[in-house]
Amino acid sequence: MFRYAAHFLGVAALCFAAALIAQQHDLGFKDTHPILPNQKWHVHDSDRPHPPVVTPGSGPGVAPSDALILFDGKDLSHWAQHGKGADRDKIVDPQWKLGDGYFEAAPRSGDLFTREKFGDCQLHVEWLEPTTIRGTSQDRGNSGIYLMSRYEIQVLDAYQNPTYADGQAGAIYGQWPPLVNPARKLGEWNTYDIVFEAPKFQGDTLKEPAYFTVLYNGVLVHHRKASLGATIYREVAQYKRHEPKEPLQLQDHGHPVRFRNIWIRPLGQYDQ
Repeated sequence: MFRYAAHFLGVAALCFAAALIAQQHDLGFKDTHPILPNQKWHVHDSDRPHPPVVTPGSGPGVAPSDALILFDGKDLSHWAQHGKGADRDKIVDPQWKLGDGYFEAAPRSGDLFTREKFGDCQLHVEWLEPTTIRGTSQDRGNSGIYLMSRYEIQVLDAYQNPTYADGQAGAIYGQWPPLVNPARKLGEWNTYDIVFEAPKFQGDTLKEPAYFTVLYNGVLVHHRKASLGATIYREVAQYKRHEPKEPLQLQDHGHPVRFRNIWIRPLGQYDQ
């Protein structure tokens, strides 16, 4: 009887030890070799830092917990404009029209820009074209979203409105047309989800261009596409050194385009 009990206890101890080892391995290993290429970690390294926890939005287009809400439907406190005339160097409060859950470009009032500055980021913007059709091509619901106040994703009525390919909605303006045209009908809100990688400079020399990944109404229209430089009309874009972070800008192109639900996530890598 004693012999069977001792055997049982021995098996139980081995099972407990095996379970303890298995539990430890649930958190990773330190004996896997070789080290991962271009990293300092073993495969499944138990010491590797875990990503920060972010609560996702409650539905499509809803900001996650770590996003900065640039427009919540109530006020334009994150935005500003330049003054006019002798006051053009002054920063003033926005002149754009605030509506019920949206704001609207005030034609000929000037561009809107954020008071905060950003580099690498994930940006969500929703925009609505005027439902009264006036003009054609570029003279129809024209605006733009300028990352770092320089690199534009075009906003335009692209539903049954022919224009030049690198100037239609979703284009990296003057450089790259969108892969497809998923524009919604007039009266329906359009959505951009943009992942932007800021250019890198060493002194005045460009070391790495800016990159765009853009989803337009949930459809991929740019896949890490390199920008040729700061947006310019009818010329080839070029880079000129600027600060690592600059404001986000919305263009006043003389059309009452509406915007809502704008949020941004600055992208800084945790210690991976």
